[in-house]
Amino acid sequence: MPLEIRPSQALKLWRQVHLDLVRDHDADLSARQTAILLTVYLELPPHTVRGLAKQLGVTKPVITRALDTLGKLGLLTRKRDEADRRNVVIQRTVAGALAVERLADLVTEHAKEIGGS
Repeated sequence: MPLEIRPSQALKLWRQVHLDLVRDHDADLSARQTAILLTVYLELPPHTVRGLAKQLGVTKPVITRALDTLGKLGLLTRKRDEADRRNVVIQRTVAGALAVERLADLVTEHAKEIGGS
């Protein structure tokens, strides 16, 4: 059964999740970095810099900068596509999967709070 919430409740949910992420001792990600992370983990691979740029409607350098940060945090890795050396393939990591799982847990937890109020 889908959870139906009012716009004000949706914003409260979004705020609560973001507050938890900011208060966490891990690095907080930008909206763009989060969108890239979720795209890579929620949609079937392969993912490339070119494909992510097209999907998000930004340039390849924008994706590259975000991937630099996500890579330093261990949330994603990059490697050259052996079949087509022009492409850079984005790969998932265990740390990234755990971060996405934590985000899902936060959303679920706060959605339950809103659903109960």
